[in-house]
Amino acid sequence: MKTFSMTDIGKMRQVNQDYIFTGEEKIGPLPNLFIVADGMGGHNAGDFASKFTVEHFVGLCKESDEGDIRTVLLNAASAVNKELYEIAIKDPDKTGMGTTLVAATVSEGKIYIVNIGDSRLYVVGTDITQVTRDHSYVQDLVSKGQLNEKDARLHPKKNVITRAIGVSGELDADYFEYELGEGERILMCSDGLTNMIEDRDIRSIVRSRQDLSAAVKALVDSANECGGIDNISVILIEP
Repeated sequence: MKTFSMTDIGKMRQVNQDYIFTGEEKIGPLPNLFIVADGMGGHNAGDFASKFTVEHFVGLCKESDEGDIRTVLLNAASAVNKELYEIAIKDPDKTGMGTTLVAATVSEGKIYIVNIGDSRLYVVGTDITQVTRDHSYVQDLVSKGQLNEKDARLHPKKNVITRAIGVSGELDADYFEYELGEGERILMCSDGLTNMIEDRDIRSIVRSRQDLSAAVKALVDSANECGGIDNISVILIEP
């Protein structure tokens, strides 16, 4: 397995509220673990929320005695959500904080994913496939047929998410399993990338560079060249 990851503050923000983790080795019962979290922009302590969530999610996975990957990931997401929510309701300085979370592990040619919010996981091969589904206001409109994908990218409420870690005592997380094809790469990212670059251009950059670090740096550079209005985080995995 080869991986490369990068997080960048972008060109407009004063603080990087993204937080990422890459663990190529065993994490508790998991064979490996990769995470992107994007603290809720415009809310109190978004940077605290993303860092806390990632670090505690990793810790919970390490301590898990479950044998089922799905259970490990979902239990960790639920537990860290409860922990962050309890901090938020006790500390006035952190009221309203939250974060997205996309976490994945790869085992025997299959990806296991838990997702909350609008950070994404793609599989990139001859095509590009978004495996996760955004929990966002505009995605709900797209799903209902009230908005097309092109208009969704320009919608003034495109950054409004409908689910996040830490905003409620109960968590409704999505879980996915995806069978990898030959030569496919896994891309995980925050919306600082996907709001700046269209999927077809992400695919082109990833496919045109053999070296993972060159591909990731090119993605971040491209997002900044297109405006860099948000923090940008990218993890690229070659199983």
